[in-house]
Amino acid sequence: MTKNNLFYMLLLGSAALLQACGGNKKESAPSGNTAKNVSAFAVEEQIVTGYQEYPAYVVPLMETELRAEVSGYVTSISVADGAIVAKGQKLYEIDRTRYAAEVERAKATLAIAESDLERVNRDLGRYKKLAASDAIARQTLDYAETDLINQRAQVQSAKAALENANTNLNRSVIYAPFAGSVGISQVRTGALVTAGTTLLNTLSTSNPITVEFQVNERDIDRVLELQKSNASSGIEVRLPDGSIYGESGKISVIDRAIDRTTGTLRVRATFQNPQGKLRAGMNLTLRLANTSLDKQLVVPLRAVIEQLGAKSIFTISDSSTAVFNQVQLGTKFDDKVVVLKGLQAGQQVVVDGASNLSEGDKLSIQHK
Repeated sequence: MTKNNLFYMLLLGSAALLQACGGNKKESAPSGNTAKNVSAFAVEEQIVTGYQEYPAYVVPLMETELRAEVSGYVTSISVADGAIVAKGQKLYEIDRTRYAAEVERAKATLAIAESDLERVNRDLGRYKKLAASDAIARQTLDYAETDLINQRAQVQSAKAALENANTNLNRSVIYAPFAGSVGISQVRTGALVTAGTTLLNTLSTSNPITVEFQVNERDIDRVLELQKSNASSGIEVRLPDGSIYGESGKISVIDRAIDRTTGTLRVRATFQNPQGKLRAGMNLTLRLANTSLDKQLVVPLRAVIEQLGAKSIFTISDSSTAVFNQVQLGTKFDDKVVVLKGLQAGQQVVVDGASNLSEGDKLSIQHK
């Protein structure tokens, strides 16, 4: 074989190899119109009974800080930490020795002042008789009348001092102003406390108890209806462990004004709490039952896409393509949610696979 023939055969083999490789590449190229697999659900209309949920926390009906009203050393503590107490029950005692002595001193001062008042009053009577016959100077009578006025003032001052001493003596014993439960004592026997400053303990009521939450402006009418009807059902709370508390509540207090910063209104619901399960400060979820008067549009929660606070749902066009819709949602219940705006009854919405879609994508649909 000549060199020319060999070169010619090599060229033919290379051309055939290039053609085969190019053909294979063209056949393996993916199609840009591949349909995406999704499942669909037809938008339904139905009467809805669901729950509107709000973050909430427990607030006692009454709560007060027990502070020392006089200074001194704590001589006794008559209640255990966390105990339930009755109204008027003795809780703490501060050293009474000094305050008892002040009471006795004030009594003695008052007795002297009253005795002096009687003497001055008798003197004035004699001076008046003498003045009637011009037996004494008019100035002497004037002085006697002035002494009587001053001595009356001394008696009033002594009475005020005695009342103040008695008040301090009474305040050296701290009693429960109402029935409730105390917390952990902030002082122990022998501690030095200062009037108006030292916190001894906190007392709060526990049964009944209130749960406080904030409602949006659009929910105010619903809350007002519940308060007027004095409804004892449809108001419940979910505990931190996820369970529903066994007692239903009643709307008891609605604040006078809307917070201009948040656009919300503060509301309190009252619950019976015989077992003490609801503790002051506990974080809960308050649920308000809401039954619609008319049929509402309902879709599965899985169909909703949330991005930066905006809610959207993909629907399916007649040509089986994805259509992007911004929506406004209402009451959630079970695994579904009410759609207030953005959809119409009978539309097909994408349930599974929506997170990977874009407007106009071709769809391969499986109906639910």
